[in-house]
Amino acid sequence: MNPIEQQTTDRYPTSLRMLHWVRAVLIAGLLWAGWHMTGLNDEVASKYELYYPWHKSFGLLVFLVVLTQIALRFQTPVLPQPLETLASYERFLSRLTQRVMYALVVIVPLMGYSMSSTYTMSDGVFFFGVNLPELLPKNDNWFVVFQWLHKVLAYTLLGLILLHVVGALKHRFFDRDPRNDVLRRML
Repeated sequence: MNPIEQQTTDRYPTSLRMLHWVRAVLIAGLLWAGWHMTGLNDEVASKYELYYPWHKSFGLLVFLVVLTQIALRFQTPVLPQPLETLASYERFLSRLTQRVMYALVVIVPLMGYSMSSTYTMSDGVFFFGVNLPELLPKNDNWFVVFQWLHKVLAYTLLGLILLHVVGALKHRFFDRDPRNDVLRRML
């Protein structure tokens, strides 16, 4: 191949596709668990004995998965390029949505960690049974800020995920041009 020619591919590498779907399942579970556990009465023992510890562990797992995914993306020499068959606003919206989702998948767990670290009544940040160091001082005023950010950013992430899914399904099932099917790149 001529070194000046750009290599192209129409699918993401297997490792990135697998991490994408693992991350998707984990985030769906975390969003559901977060919504469910915060709606439970404080007297329900499972709220603090089951939901919160597992939510923290899986949140940190998502954080590690996305960092791995980002590192792999930077190390992968050939990734699918934006489809030229899409309208320019669709390519722009797709890139913007993906970048903001990546940022939120990093920031939301950091806000959750910050909540646990600063809350004076917190018994720590556990990662599947390992007690992680709390790097922030206990401060309930900061806890309130991190709690608000965690919630608002998680709902923002949910909205972007819905936009991402609707966009992929629209291109797969409703576009007239079959070349617009972006979902095939992740399957």
